[in-house]
Amino acid sequence: MKAALKVYKIGGGIIDHVSDLLEFLRLFANVSGPKILVHGGGKGASEMMARLGIKPRMLDGRRITDAAALDIVTMFYAGKTNKQIVAALQGAGVNALGLSGADGNVILATKRLVRDVDYGFVGDLSEESINTDTVRRFLEMGLTPVFCPINHDGQGQLLNTNADTIAASLAKALSKQYAVELHFCFEKHGVLADIKDEKSVIPTITLADYGELKESGIINDGMLPKLENAFDALQFGVEKVIIEHALYIDGVLKTTLCLNQ
Repeated sequence: MKAALKVYKIGGGIIDHVSDLLEFLRLFANVSGPKILVHGGGKGASEMMARLGIKPRMLDGRRITDAAALDIVTMFYAGKTNKQIVAALQGAGVNALGLSGADGNVILATKRLVRDVDYGFVGDLSEESINTDTVRRFLEMGLTPVFCPINHDGQGQLLNTNADTIAASLAKALSKQYAVELHFCFEKHGVLADIKDEKSVIPTITLADYGELKESGIINDGMLPKLENAFDALQFGVEKVIIEHALYIDGVLKTTLCLNQ
């Protein structure tokens, strides 16, 4: 029987508010058993770009990362944000280890090919991208890995990858050795049928439902990569995917994703 592992991902809506982030980290610290945290970057990197006269560029919830943007997101994600989260977890009694994909060669990415859009220094992940042996050793040592969205190509080039993709890729790769639950935590209680109604949480979404919700426009922008990665994870062995409010993890209101009814 596989040991349980929970992978949590938090996004910018929580990271951008210090009190909310600290409350989430307190709740995360109380989650028993092996666990991994993946974080995005929030608005901080975009705000820093704007101050430097660099216009942030996003497409379908994904950042277009040129050389100047890469410098800033590396500093902000892998530096300031990652280390603040690790320090807070240490204060909460969690022996956290802050990582980019380059550290310990834990995530190896490939620069995205230019097709209709040039995403710049954005890294795509494959089934072989995750160094599961190293991550597993960290977990067996009692460490809690905390991943930022920065990884590398193995040739000295840093790359930026959507944090939802990193969380899903970790969950998929580790599902061969663990019974994995993947939790996407943000500032809503789940996927909403009406963005203006916080209580309109859709409790369950199947793969067929997702196609219909996407077609109708109910699911759009930043929610697209989240659900794409969620269903991909389910198809590759992850046992459960939950989308929930970061301040009410394991609460009543949440969206559980499944392949079929």
